[in-house]
Amino acid sequence: MPRQMFKFLAITAAVSAALGGVQSASAQSAQLVAAAKAEGELTVIALARSWCGYGKLIDAFKAKYGIKVNELNPDAGSGDELEAIKANKDNKGPQAPDVIDVGLSFGPQAKAAGLLQPYKVANWATIPDSTKDAQGYWYGDYYGVLAFEVNTDLISKVPADWSDLLKADYKNSVALAGDPRSANQAIQGVYAAGVAMGGKDAASTSAAGLKFFADMNKAGNFVPVTGKAASLAQGTTPIVIRWDYNALADRDALKGNPKVAVVVPKTGVVAGVYVQGISAYAPHPNAAKLWMEFLYSDEGQIGWLDGYCHPIRFTDLVAKNKLPKAMLDKLPPAAGYAKAVFPTLEDQNASKDIITKQWGVVGADVAK
Repeated sequence: MPRQMFKFLAITAAVSAALGGVQSASAQSAQLVAAAKAEGELTVIALARSWCGYGKLIDAFKAKYGIKVNELNPDAGSGDELEAIKANKDNKGPQAPDVIDVGLSFGPQAKAAGLLQPYKVANWATIPDSTKDAQGYWYGDYYGVLAFEVNTDLISKVPADWSDLLKADYKNSVALAGDPRSANQAIQGVYAAGVAMGGKDAASTSAAGLKFFADMNKAGNFVPVTGKAASLAQGTTPIVIRWDYNALADRDALKGNPKVAVVVPKTGVVAGVYVQGISAYAPHPNAAKLWMEFLYSDEGQIGWLDGYCHPIRFTDLVAKNKLPKAMLDKLPPAAGYAKAVFPTLEDQNASKDIITKQWGVVGADVAK
């Protein structure tokens, strides 16, 4: 056996023996760092570099540990991530994702399908219980609210609420940031519209959201393509319904060309939690664990806030006075966030099932 391979196996075995069972380690411990460096690579998926500050976080991780990061399909949706694990179960190369970052309802789905392995980070206790699996298969990382991202060079009358999007002012203007049959961001966009339309539970809210988009499509206002910064700037989708942190990042990146307004609607303010998990088939399991330790450290959490996302340890970090005021001041007014509704996991699972299966009633296939 080659000496390097023997060294790698020895380190991995030692770490596995030390951690055992549902593995947990001291944050970025020497043992874990050594094992991760021996693997030498980490493969992530669906992490657009403009999403939630991930570009800076990935670069910081590489610089800190000297580990290569393979970035797969940055525009993938949560469903695509699970399919990527399934399709690469026996693939030990860079096309097999080590970690996933998916909408809350996709965490339990991935666990039930046997696609994740348990791991509890050192800061496990500071993650709210309602946003994590008790056994450590998935855990909340950050959250935001659905907002309207508006190209104000083309849209002179900025919509203030969901009902405005049905008006004739917005012909061929409004897009979702994904396909509601697979992308969590888009599913939650439909759900938020349903909340604004008076939905009371998962079933009625989902139905109201689907009717809203069907009405918008009939009115000629809905654009059936995935809205992005490029399509917003080009005028193909001058209004995009997306997470506030993505919209704010676009506003910065576009630098006034075009001018961008980010609006938290008056009603139907829906917050969405995303969750992390490690693939049960991860080719680089120790690098994956080190990545998790990095993300849930103060450094990683502040990195998400720098990307306009509310880190899951937000309350803990505020109590410890760890968050820079300059970052907090760059977020939209706190009043909008005060109205936010956090759907339960049960509601999210139920609404995801309804919306993904019944999107056809809208009469529009969303193209990537």
